[in-house]
Amino acid sequence: MKNKYKIIFLVLCSMCLSNTIIYAKNTHFNEGKKLFINNKYKESKILFEKDIVFNPKNKMSYLYLAKIFKKENNDTSEENNLNTVLLLDPKNEEAVYLLTLLNIKKSNFSKAKELIDKLNLVCKNFCSSKKELEIKLNSSLKSK
Repeated sequence: MKNKYKIIFLVLCSMCLSNTIIYAKNTHFNEGKKLFINNKYKESKILFEKDIVFNPKNKMSYLYLAKIFKKENNDTSEENNLNTVLLLDPKNEEAVYLLTLLNIKKSNFSKAKELIDKLNLVCKNFCSSKKELEIKLNSSLKSK
């Protein structure tokens, strides 16, 4: 009889613990997003990184980190985070768009063209941005 109560107790404890972890995970991302919107990038970066510890597959945390690194002009970290987003979600239009801009900035025109073609295949929200990217790519090619 005592073993039965121990098992019930352990099951209840594990349920409570798992709910606490899920709550903490959601809190980190949501709080980080609020701080990001208020231009508090250092604070939001910490929360997005904490969120990734709890949920390494949260593509949105990686996307927001990439946006922070873009603002900090940290191209390498921005690219790493955008590539992670695309590994988790190959059809993420915003990540394709931002990675295309980054490749134009880095004069990697063949990769930028490849990404514009990919955007054409997956676009729903960023279709109008495709034309903007093509113009930036062509003007960058002419200036080189």
